Amino acid sequence: MTEVTPYFANDMTTLYKADSLRVLAQLETDSVDALITDPPYSSGGFTRGDRSATTRTKYVDSDAMHDLKDFAGDNRDQRGYAYWVALWLSEGLRVVKTGGVVILFTDWRQLPVTTDALQAGGFIWRGVVPWAKTSYRPQAGRFAAQCEYVVWGTRGVKSIDFKDECLPGFFYAAAPREREHITQKPVDVMRQLVKIVPGGGTVLDPFMGSGTTGVACLLEGRKFVGIEMTEHYADIAQQRLAATSMATVGKQLTFGVADD
Repeated sequence: MTEVTPYFANDMTTLYKADSLRVLAQLETDSVDALITDPPYSSGGFTRGDRSATTRTKYVDSDAMHDLKDFAGDNRDQRGYAYWVALWLSEGLRVVKTGGVVILFTDWRQLPVTTDALQAGGFIWRGVVPWAKTSYRPQAGRFAAQCEYVVWGTRGVKSIDFKDECLPGFFYAAAPREREHITQKPVDVMRQLVKIVPGGGTVLDPFMGSGTTGVACLLEGRKFVGIEMTEHYADIAQQRLAATSMATVGKQLTFGVADD
């Protein structure tokens, strides 16, 4: 297999523009502290026809004022989705350090199969953390489908040493109004999640989309390795991370002058 080289790299960030399975296979064993990602859910309906619709049809309100591009890999049936997640997680298991963490986003339809796939990939399932959105599509006569979920686990029986800190078990936050990706997550939520990695540690995101996990890592002093196969979003991720790097360095320099 031909080696995939990064298309962007600096001291804190390494980005690949390729299929995740190709890149995961070449990453060094025990090289990251956590795998934190928001993979394509292949959700959005009860039938095969529903799931085969475009991501914009499935996930964007009809009155939305944006025209963001579709993204790839979101049309598997549920059994195919389970096998696919277990496949790349089994490779991720090798890359994550012993005692390291895996964090996957999912919705209510794919929650059961995601917890199964995490365990099939070799990780120990530790729990589920809901993200309740401040706005959602109401449907009369039903409970609101207001939450997405963070499924998390560890490689091995010993998790990261939290010392005196306990991380949140629930998030209540709005989805970003200004966004570059259809399913973009809030930076504030991602900043809380990456804190499960010690300062200076490395986070891997095999489906980085527009790079929000990477932005959170840089803001919290963590290194980031990101993979994205859709060129449009890979380019946006590079731009966002480069801008965040410059802003972070600028703040550090300002603080240094003030401290002197």
